[in-house]
Amino acid sequence: MLQDIKLNNVFVIDIETVPQKENFEELPIHLQELWDKKSLYQRKEGQTANEFYERAGIWAEFGKIVCISLGIYHLEKKQIHLRVRSFAHNNETVLLKQFANLLAKQPKNLQLCAHNGKEFDFPYLCRRMLINGLPIPAQLQISGKKPWEINHLDTLELWKFGDYKNYTSLNLLAAIFDLPTPKNDIDGSKVKEVYYQDKDLNRIAKYCQNDVITTAQLLLRFKGLPIITQENITLVK
Repeated sequence: MLQDIKLNNVFVIDIETVPQKENFEELPIHLQELWDKKSLYQRKEGQTANEFYERAGIWAEFGKIVCISLGIYHLEKKQIHLRVRSFAHNNETVLLKQFANLLAKQPKNLQLCAHNGKEFDFPYLCRRMLINGLPIPAQLQISGKKPWEINHLDTLELWKFGDYKNYTSLNLLAAIFDLPTPKNDIDGSKVKEVYYQDKDLNRIAKYCQNDVITTAQLLLRFKGLPIITQENITLVK
């Protein structure tokens, strides 16, 4: 299957999310109560809903997307190149429209690839599209499709080889495949702080782009291909 993947028909993506509000107290009372119920079985013993709110960005019902980065493979002089760009905005509707408009220009059979994408990135994007009143792009739609008709690639799933109890982080896979670490500045636990306190979307976008580059390199290693050299990676504004 991996040998059949055509890289020029793959977009590697990653999203960064934060809680919809900086603080739990800013949520309307009814949403505070719903968060309490939603997070009850995720919290440690004695941990309050307020204390656990730091992680609200993980849930599409209580979080929002602040950045979508994507990597596009292309062949030049018999070498694989990667173009990386980001959509980052404080207005989630704006960045989702920008992303959807880009997908609208691509073939419907375009393959989207992400690490843990089937469990997180792809459903999160679909849910936030609907919440923002936007149609789900054709490349993200899976309703009514048979499993083999869904053009989604997940490097986590590929690494599992059917072992569904196993979770392996992108950072660990980068280490064992000797790829540059994507966590050379911040990690996911710091995104909320960088967004709300530092108000630094550019820093978040760079972090998101690093994850895309690492995922793109990982897919190449899975295919038995050499990784892309730094000079062949272009950041597009």
